[in-house]
Amino acid sequence: MFNILVVDDHAHIRRLYEYTLEKNGYKPFPASNGREALELLESNHIDLILLDVMMPEMDGYTFLRTLREGGSEIPVLVITARDGADDVRKAFTLGTDDFMVKPVDEIEMLLRIKALMRRAKISEEKKIVIGGTELIYDSLEVRCAGSSAILPKKEFQILFKLLSFPGKTFTRASIMDEFWSMDSDSEIRTVDVHINRLRERFRDNEDFEIVTVRGLGYKAVHKTKAE
Repeated sequence: MFNILVVDDHAHIRRLYEYTLEKNGYKPFPASNGREALELLESNHIDLILLDVMMPEMDGYTFLRTLREGGSEIPVLVITARDGADDVRKAFTLGTDDFMVKPVDEIEMLLRIKALMRRAKISEEKKIVIGGTELIYDSLEVRCAGSSAILPKKEFQILFKLLSFPGKTFTRASIMDEFWSMDSDSEIRTVDVHINRLRERFRDNEDFEIVTVRGLGYKAVHKTKAE
């Protein structure tokens, strides 16, 4: 059973999340603010955190900063009523792994939790295996079809990100924000350049391809082999 820390100052929201989590096989640990959440983390193993932003005593941003500065890599899903671009940017800059806007759809929340759990396992192992293709994070190496190649860092990071969430669309802006610093002089079209290089490198790969989602961004999909 996975332990999930639920941090929200509204009791009825905590109870709703707790009920949903328990019904789906998770064990929730409730906290009404960031300070309570930090105390729970000291005495309990937590696999994932659901985090509100606006809370008394210690808000979600302060908690998230404290968590990451302390070296913790526990997956965090921010769930907040604040939906402005600045709020999203700040949450990801401080280290959240995903972001949802209240009111949330319970099924979507559970799907995102499962995706984050899967990503955490991939991050811990620092390796992705898809069919005959293997990505090794520490060495920036991709092995496939009996050959091996070391990719430039940015290309590898983008590919690792896409393949960590197969089928999920990432916007150019989200890729830019994650892999280039906020004060970078690079233009957003540099994302397209890196994607095109990846496509050229892996145009004959039998396990995956990178697909353009018109008007949105890119996603990696697993290829279905004919039987």
